[in-house]
Amino acid sequence: MLAYLLATSTGLFAYQSDALRRQTILVLSLIAIILHALVLRQTMVMSEGLNLGIFNTASLVSWVIALLLVLKLTSKPIESLIAVLFPFAALSIGLALYFQSDYMLIKNIPLGVQVHIFYSILAYSVLTISALQAIFLAIQDYQLRHKRLGFVMRKLPPLQLMETLLFQMISLGMLFLTLSLISGFVFIEDIFAQHLVHKTTLSIAAWWLFAILLWGRWQYGWRGRMAIRWHLLGFFILMLAYFGSKLVLELVLQRT
Repeated sequence: MLAYLLATSTGLFAYQSDALRRQTILVLSLIAIILHALVLRQTMVMSEGLNLGIFNTASLVSWVIALLLVLKLTSKPIESLIAVLFPFAALSIGLALYFQSDYMLIKNIPLGVQVHIFYSILAYSVLTISALQAIFLAIQDYQLRHKRLGFVMRKLPPLQLMETLLFQMISLGMLFLTLSLISGFVFIEDIFAQHLVHKTTLSIAAWWLFAILLWGRWQYGWRGRMAIRWHLLGFFILMLAYFGSKLVLELVLQRT
């Protein structure tokens, strides 16, 4: 948690050269990611199987997001995204360690189901990053329209680069979401069972929203506020699909 927060403060407030700052962030980020992986190993891997409770899942997703951001940082100036998402990763570790939430995934589950879970986590992680990019893009667009060069504008990459990165991440997330849905239909015996129907329906609805957004971008050149609205709506529905059902089952109904 400390390594994540130090990387965050370095990205926001350090006064070194850009090259030195990026190297410092990379080192701190790698330390945080390695230690986070060890924490996940301790909190998730049980003798009965994998504990995919809501807080452990949030911690796992934040770890994947952190890893993807560090990989992207080697080629793109995205320190501003790290400065927002790394505190979330630190918070998720604290929540997973403090709150007990058990949702056991038994050992020896079929390979196809494992593939489905893997693609689902990747899809949500990538689309979380793109949702944050969309929010920053909205702030940039607002400040440019009102000619207010505030703190956000000084820290973010140029608007055109942010928009390019946004659609790259949406396209990648859409690919993983498609693979997640296909593997779910192929390998899960009844994907519309009572405990899965809301997740499945909302995930399909989110897929259609992202598909329409990418089609509008390709066909009509959608950008700016139009693209941001469609994307955030799709992400909100996907968030309900991934965490809404887990929240109700584990914390409200207390089912494992």
